[in-house]
Amino acid sequence: MVEFSLPANSKVEAGKTHKAPAGATAVKTFTIYRFDPDLGRNPRLDSFEIDSNACGPMVLDALLKIKNEIDPTLTFRRSCREGICGSCAMNIDGTNTLACLKPIADIKGEVRVYPLPHMPVVKDLVCDLTVPYAQLESVAPWLRSQTPPPPDTERLQSPEERAKLDGLWECILCFCCQTSCPSYWWNGGRYLGPSILLQAARWIEDSRDEFTGERLDALEDPFKLYRCHTIMNCTSTCPKGLNPARAIGGIKEKLIERRF
Repeated sequence: MVEFSLPANSKVEAGKTHKAPAGATAVKTFTIYRFDPDLGRNPRLDSFEIDSNACGPMVLDALLKIKNEIDPTLTFRRSCREGICGSCAMNIDGTNTLACLKPIADIKGEVRVYPLPHMPVVKDLVCDLTVPYAQLESVAPWLRSQTPPPPDTERLQSPEERAKLDGLWECILCFCCQTSCPSYWWNGGRYLGPSILLQAARWIEDSRDEFTGERLDALEDPFKLYRCHTIMNCTSTCPKGLNPARAIGGIKEKLIERRF
């Protein structure tokens, strides 16, 4: 189980228990982190008993059922429901993942749902992502080129050049990897973290980008890049099956190659 960042001088208290309706035959308990800063109270854990036979198969289906039918104040992000947008990233059963891709049947016993760890909590399962988005902007995640684009075609790549982007472009910025990284927990203000460095690697590897040197120069820093200790939490938790640790290693290799 990963650690969680709580509001100052607070502790998680026992909350309300919502029983399943009479006659329910497949009851599953969801224990959900609740925090509302407007109330001025400590966070709490509310329990909701859900009839699995009257609910969709994914954890997000259960959260929507709870919000729609039991407690409309439950707050979380969600959008596509297809594992594409990354909005519903949260900690489920001790692992950062997407609620829309996590089957309820895969979880033994109660389902424990928390916000992403070590991030300021706005409300319930919603974290403040201001810092990681600012860090994303700092690596300029867009094509940078001084050469004018061809007048009658796109900027072309060979199949071999395009293949170098596989495993990088698929990132959906859910920040599951970012918030599973102990180095980011400890140095989040200076270490860019696996998600941002994966995005940086995507443009460093792009043959159409003409600012590779400048991108590498910007990452040559004791904290921005080298706080990665290859713990591999980022790779094991990525819901898209990507390998941020390998991408970070690739950046380090390119920096070493420039020295010789």
